[in-house]
Amino acid sequence: MLFSHRIVLVTGASRGIGQAIALEFAKQGAIVAGTATTQAGVAAFDQLLQTNAVSGKGFLLDITDPHSLNSMWAQLKRDLGGEPHILINNAGITRDALVVRMSEDDWDQVLDTDLKSVYRVTKLCLKGMLKARFGRIITISSVVASSGNLGQANYAAAKAGIIGFSKSLALEVAARGITVNVVAPGFIETDMTMNLSTQQKLLLKQRIPCQSFGQVYDVAHACIFLASAIYITGHTLHINGGFYMV
Repeated sequence: MLFSHRIVLVTGASRGIGQAIALEFAKQGAIVAGTATTQAGVAAFDQLLQTNAVSGKGFLLDITDPHSLNSMWAQLKRDLGGEPHILINNAGITRDALVVRMSEDDWDQVLDTDLKSVYRVTKLCLKGMLKARFGRIITISSVVASSGNLGQANYAAAKAGIIGFSKSLALEVAARGITVNVVAPGFIETDMTMNLSTQQKLLLKQRIPCQSFGQVYDVAHACIFLASAIYITGHTLHINGGFYMV
């Protein structure tokens, strides 16, 4: 049990990649706090933990609202008996459009949710990690941060910003036993990719050397690896089947 008695906070944990990450950490003995934007999502997360007989709790969070974040934080410390040792920044949204048609609201929403929230949540977790002289911060970026993607200038900017933020933070906290890393998934089988047409899926798979989409647990296992590593920090781990090679 790699993470026995460790508290792990996973944002955006009610489905997809976030859910897989949370469950994998829980199976490795961690006490997992998973956030969701709705009470239904919180209930579904609690049911997932109960079904798998693992420890943790779901928490309601609007990651763009500082008041919601502070409320979640107080509840987490009260209900789980401490602050997170490991943070997985996963929550995010897309608002796709060509730049010429992209509204400022679409730009602001994506940057606030996908990038500024990483700053907010990370800063909240850092005090306890610095005091404990131990911490693992892993943020989910995307292959588009490196490759770019048509109609996703806002999303690509946010995800690229995550990489710059993480490298800078890694330099600031390395001497305190805290590592800061990024996981950049490519095309992973989630609700979003499942909604693509058969033709769209075929065309995408032809561009991937492994000729298949990744699975959510490919990303989860990458997070487990980085959380267990002592001498890796400031790194971006690409999980994309060869779609983009750094």
